[in-house]
Amino acid sequence: MNRVYNFAPGPSTMPQEALETAAREMLDYQGTGMCVAEMSHRSKQYQAIFDEAEATLRDLMHIPDTYAVLFLQGGATGQFAAIPMNLMTKSGSADYVDSGNFAHGALVEAKKYGNVRVVGSSRDDNYAYIPKLNKADFDPNADYFYITTNNTIYGTRYYELPDTGDVPLVADMSSNILSEAYDVNRFGVIYAGAQKNVGPAGLTIVIVRRDLLGRAMPITPKIMDWKIMDEKGSMLNTPPTYAIYMAGLCMKWLKKQGGVEAIEKVNIEKAKLLYDLLDGSAFYRPTASKESRSRMNVTFTTPSPELDAEFVKAAAEQGMVNLKGHRVVGGIRASIYNAMPVEGVQKLAEFMKKFEMEHK
Repeated sequence: MNRVYNFAPGPSTMPQEALETAAREMLDYQGTGMCVAEMSHRSKQYQAIFDEAEATLRDLMHIPDTYAVLFLQGGATGQFAAIPMNLMTKSGSADYVDSGNFAHGALVEAKKYGNVRVVGSSRDDNYAYIPKLNKADFDPNADYFYITTNNTIYGTRYYELPDTGDVPLVADMSSNILSEAYDVNRFGVIYAGAQKNVGPAGLTIVIVRRDLLGRAMPITPKIMDWKIMDEKGSMLNTPPTYAIYMAGLCMKWLKKQGGVEAIEKVNIEKAKLLYDLLDGSAFYRPTASKESRSRMNVTFTTPSPELDAEFVKAAAEQGMVNLKGHRVVGGIRASIYNAMPVEGVQKLAEFMKKFEMEHK
């Protein structure tokens, strides 16, 4: 077997241990004589898988009982609409920070359901940094305050969360959930598509403070009403059963690494390897401002688009794949999520040094 180092931004690399367990259990899950993908989601066997996945997530993130955990479908994009439909129902207004492509998509979607105030934006500067925020600009009567904690395409992250007072803070954590420790109690809602740092595509995690349930607009489809989905144990309809199973295996692997607090230290080390190299080079140019750099998505360019393409091609030939930057921005992007081993980042750093020597 010849595994590559997969730097894809999502769907992305998963722990080999989780994949090997899934392979062993593919035809016969723990003596049931069937694959998890074949199980009824109403069966006792599957309910146990589901419950363990939720319990593991709660343990890893220290999620209190005052929060509901939902395992849904529709991706993070589905929650762009679900959030205003569930929350924008008192003042009819919400504050948004426009810090990247997905943050912008979320605010555009929310405008269909109420008044959106953009209280900070780096859009005019190609989202190279997290906007500076002034608390005096925040609406104390807003139904919620929305951020995207890590911006996959542009390689930026929040180093300091905004203080929103009594206004619920809503965070899209799709590309950095479980990679660094957060105090869940600071948020009204945390949500994430699983395919970047949790497991395979198809699962969307929503963590919502229970006092925020039951506020949905009358037009809200029941499949997007958090209160209904909580009451039904995320099983109003068939959930993404196999994706939940795989996410559970990946989260159990994370527990073995020491949990979120331990993996955060590894992620800091991995990011530092690449940023130190970039900062010491006259050949490569980091595209994110230093004060906003992501630990998960390291974005940079060479002196020309042609060299960018050559870099991506040559790296793939050395077993390092999916380094091409997003089509919106081009360049090079190394996504170094939890499951990317330090050895993979070290190999990339050595390749970068060699490529620079050969082309400068």
